[in-house]
Amino acid sequence: MMDNYIQITIELKDNSLSDVLIAELTNCGFEGFEEQENLLNAFINEENFDDISFQKIISNHKLAFTKNIIAPKNWNEEWEKSFDPVIVEDFCSIRASFHKPIRTTKHEIVITPKMSFGTGHHATTYLMIKAIGTIDFKEKSVIDFGTGTGVLAILSELCGAKNVVAIDNDEWSIDNAEENIKANNRSKILLHKADSIEKENRADIVLANINKNIILQHFTSLKQHLANNGILILSGLLTSDYTDIESAANSLELEIISSSEKDGWISLILKH
Repeated sequence: MMDNYIQITIELKDNSLSDVLIAELTNCGFEGFEEQENLLNAFINEENFDDISFQKIISNHKLAFTKNIIAPKNWNEEWEKSFDPVIVEDFCSIRASFHKPIRTTKHEIVITPKMSFGTGHHATTYLMIKAIGTIDFKEKSVIDFGTGTGVLAILSELCGAKNVVAIDNDEWSIDNAEENIKANNRSKILLHKADSIEKENRADIVLANINKNIILQHFTSLKQHLANNGILILSGLLTSDYTDIESAANSLELEIISSSEKDGWISLILKH
């Protein structure tokens, strides 16, 4: 049975505060956001809600909010209403089945717009897709750590990966990713519900679009699962996270070979 989600509606005096709040709430575990005039809706799995951390963020900004519990079915209905196609330059487009086909990009992915993180609307997913477009995936093995909707795993296979292991610790994400993989007729993606990468798995390319704390927690493991001369693509990071990630990468002898920025978020490409 799927978990309930908490919807927090925050009143904003200034819409420019929205990006800051999204960044802080993402690091607090929130997975989805909807921006409206003078309002920000933030969504999180009820089991993952840390009230103390949330209250600290709200108190620091002196904001008013309301809190509601929403069932998965209600979430899906709202998500579908607000879902628009995402186009990442001429490389990749992401749309729902109820949208018209997009012929202007090299790759097109069709997803069911549910709760799982990774529709491409958030800057970090956009940056990950853009980074993938700069790397040769042909006949490469891939690990997608924190797969969410499965978009990056699907794109990896579309780009020529010979096999993809997609991992997430959230049941909702695994179910949604499985649905999306089937909808895109992908056959080389193996889904795992887990908190970590299995020891025997090694890959030419590892993808991790999560957040700084989880990346730092799993950084050693991410490197250990890279093949020699492997590529690690990271996002879920704020521009202010760069120094901490760079320091940790240096200690693991991982070289940052490229970075990209969008709306205060960054992606990094590292080499083993």
